[in-house]
Amino acid sequence: MRKFKFLFSLITLSIILFSSISYADEPKNKEFTLMPLPYDYDALEPYIDKETMTLHHDKHHKAYVDNLNKALSKHPELFSKTLDELLSNLDSLPSDIRQSVINNGGGDYNHNFFWNIMAPNKGGNPNGELSKAIERDFGSFENFKKEFTNSALSRFGSGWAWLVSDDKGKLSIISTANQDTPISIGLKPVIAIDVWEHAYYLKYKNERNKYVDNWWNVVNWDQANKNYLSK
Repeated sequence: MRKFKFLFSLITLSIILFSSISYADEPKNKEFTLMPLPYDYDALEPYIDKETMTLHHDKHHKAYVDNLNKALSKHPELFSKTLDELLSNLDSLPSDIRQSVINNGGGDYNHNFFWNIMAPNKGGNPNGELSKAIERDFGSFENFKKEFTNSALSRFGSGWAWLVSDDKGKLSIISTANQDTPISIGLKPVIAIDVWEHAYYLKYKNERNKYVDNWWNVVNWDQANKNYLSK
């Protein structure tokens, strides 16, 4: 009986060891998941309403994540990469999914960025090194705000307005169509506003200008300064 128990234990141990050897180096690729909002759905009211935030995050953002996973499932080795890696090296992507990654990976990246550049009880003026850089590159915060607002309002159709930094720390304002991202052209995003209609239409209807004006009340300048200083 003891001999049988010893033999059984030996076999069990062998199976465990074999399993660990066989699968220890197996890549642990995971699908992308929807990032939760960093605050409650109604936290940005009255400037951005709860209904818009719920629809925007739970439906639109989720659809980008789901469609990104669907595209990458055709080349599952790409699940080992981060969004930054995928979007910063578009030419390296397989041609059959490249545009889908631009659209849906960009949608995921842009929205993750957007949720974090807003916060309740924020707004006001920039601070820290970012404030100095805005003064340097735009002359004043008011000049910057005017230029950024104009970029957001003049984007035809769907897209984004961005404050970005180059590799030398110089700031500029750009506008991108659809879900294109600054990191795909070597620029670092500092702040961004989503001007797709689903970002504001439930509350502001066709008055994008009112949405943009009110959006300044929720800009998280502490996070913007961190974005500017990040490597």
